[in-house]
Amino acid sequence: MSLKNYRDIVIIKRRMIYIFTFLCFIFSILICRLSYIMIFKSKDYSAKAIEQWTSEVKIAAKRGKILDRNGNELAVSANVYRVDIDMNALRQYLKKQNLTNEEVAKDISVALNMKYEEVLKILNKRLPNGELMQSANLIRRIEKEEAERVSNLNISGILVSPDTKRYYPNNDFLAHVLGCTNVDGDGLTGIELSYNKELTGIPGVRLAELERRNKELPNTISEYTKPIEGKNAVLTIDKKIQHFAEKAAEQALIDNKAKTVSVMVMDPKTGEIYAMANKPDFNPNNPREGAENWDELQKKWRNRCVNDTYEPGSIFKVITATAALEEGVISDTDRFVCNGSIVVGKRTIHCWKRGGHGTQDFSDILKNSCNVGFINVGQKLQKEKLNKYIELFGFGQKTGIDLPGEAKGIVKKTESISEVDLATISFGQTNTVNPIQFLAAFNAIANDGIWIRPHIMKEITHGDGNDKIIDKVYDNLGEKRVASEANMRKLRSYLERVISEGSGKRTYIEGYHIAGKTGTAQKVNSQNGTYEAGKYVSSFVGMAPASDPKVTIFISIDEPSAGEYYAGVITTPVAKQLFNDIFNYLDFKVDASAEDVSKSLLKDVVIPEIRGKKKDEAIKILKANNLKFEIDNNSDIISDINPKPGYTVKEESKIILYTGNPSNYNKEVAVPDLTGLSKEKAIKILESLGLKAEIKGEGVVSEQSIAPEELVSKGTVIELQLDFTGGD
Repeated sequence: MSLKNYRDIVIIKRRMIYIFTFLCFIFSILICRLSYIMIFKSKDYSAKAIEQWTSEVKIAAKRGKILDRNGNELAVSANVYRVDIDMNALRQYLKKQNLTNEEVAKDISVALNMKYEEVLKILNKRLPNGELMQSANLIRRIEKEEAERVSNLNISGILVSPDTKRYYPNNDFLAHVLGCTNVDGDGLTGIELSYNKELTGIPGVRLAELERRNKELPNTISEYTKPIEGKNAVLTIDKKIQHFAEKAAEQALIDNKAKTVSVMVMDPKTGEIYAMANKPDFNPNNPREGAENWDELQKKWRNRCVNDTYEPGSIFKVITATAALEEGVISDTDRFVCNGSIVVGKRTIHCWKRGGHGTQDFSDILKNSCNVGFINVGQKLQKEKLNKYIELFGFGQKTGIDLPGEAKGIVKKTESISEVDLATISFGQTNTVNPIQFLAAFNAIANDGIWIRPHIMKEITHGDGNDKIIDKVYDNLGEKRVASEANMRKLRSYLERVISEGSGKRTYIEGYHIAGKTGTAQKVNSQNGTYEAGKYVSSFVGMAPASDPKVTIFISIDEPSAGEYYAGVITTPVAKQLFNDIFNYLDFKVDASAEDVSKSLLKDVVIPEIRGKKKDEAIKILKANNLKFEIDNNSDIISDINPKPGYTVKEESKIILYTGNPSNYNKEVAVPDLTGLSKEKAIKILESLGLKAEIKGEGVVSEQSIAPEELVSKGTVIELQLDFTGGD
């Protein structure tokens, strides 16, 4: 072999080795790249591929129901639809059809009854960095008809899927307790927020294969994960009793021209809330209606029974009384002298009755709601012992009620309590409480000294009817003994006297044993800490039957402005009607005849002056006051009546009318009972009877110079003493 041939062979072999090495290198790179793509990046590319040729739609889970204790629906979720946009598919569709966003927006807005500008804004929307959106929500919670109309447009990229909508069948009924949800169905307030986790279900998923025009392929297998519905929240609320509370609150709001009214009904032995009503309220179906900004919205949504605090006034005297009984600082032989005021430190503190209550025993100072008497009790207790029971009953702490935003209230620290503070705290001023906190404390008196946490949820369930399964029962009761059974029974007997003889006597219902307490507190200006003239909160707490209470109630009327503001005048009639409705519904046993009970529920009416008037006019006035009459036919003019004008009688009482010569008709009238009335109302009644008033002091009538039902001549001057310092 020649040298040349040998050299050529070597060169060829070398080249082949180079080429082979190079090819092996390239092939190795390809293998590595393919391995990287197929092994390490397979999940990413698979996901992108699936995203391109499948459509994944999340199916909202149906939110659980909210039911009352008897299974009545208070909040439900209805089946509706939502419209979303696959922006990539829509852009391809527009390009192929030679259409613009403006043209498509016009058709979509008509189909969905949306504003054209709103639809166009969504179609033109971009990401914050300026890039094109991949998807967008067009509208949620639309009805079937609208969903069908937009589907029939056959616009590629417009996706219609199932959705749910929260619906409150009773509108504003129990609004502050139920709360409301946002656009995504999550709770914002009330039970909807407190039990959002339980009420919210697990969304489902529907995965379908699409062809290149983003339409679903026929004869393909789609994946479908069924949504799991949320669980149901069964409340302690009784729809019937809630209705009674709402009716009472609404009427009290109107009659007293009040700023707000709150009413609660509870079972003191279990802590279950039967009713919780606030007026004015809102409609959870349209919760933002009437609110121009966020602050107004928050005011509308506030559950004042839980979120707000105030100085309770004389209803707090039951706590001072409990502390005194438990510590043994008072006895049945103790006497308290009230001359109308007492000097504490360098300050003179008046009783609500400026003339004083005289000498009283302990049950009397509670019945009469005597401020001076309770200042004496507070001085016997001293600040350490009084604050011990204030803390024990849960004031200055959250009760732990299962509703959002509970306020703690403010309790002055023991070391900061001055001599004057001790006096005012004893009769319900200085410290602040929230309504549910106070009713929980009052329940302990009704429950023989055992405090139980108030709650609104009874149980969490799923399923319906016979298939109902209980997942959870409320058991976080936090029971604790705060007072002895014997002392609480004694205190309830004292509180029964408040209803039968004292400031709560307008709540008295013949045949039923009711115990309770009224309280009128002057409001504090939050800006400067001073008491505001003419602004009061009138409260009432009560329980029945007094010996073994089954229900307790709380009523609060904020800033009444119709004249009267004393709780003994304006809250007691509300309590009376509420108790009567509850007694009838729960079939409470009565100690008197049905006729006696029915009569006791009738309102008191001052017989008007109708002598000297024509028969037709006089009869019209009597009918307007719901009074019956019996009349002779001797003349067309009323000459006399029996009972005389000024007497207080029950509605439907019969008035005897005499006709004839009216020359002597106007000689005598009966002095009406004006106690507890405002100056304006008292003067109006006296003037209508031909009597005159001489006013002393400010506030409401606490004393009158001539006793009720005494006969006097027209023109007689009645001296009226007006008083008010903080409670009745």
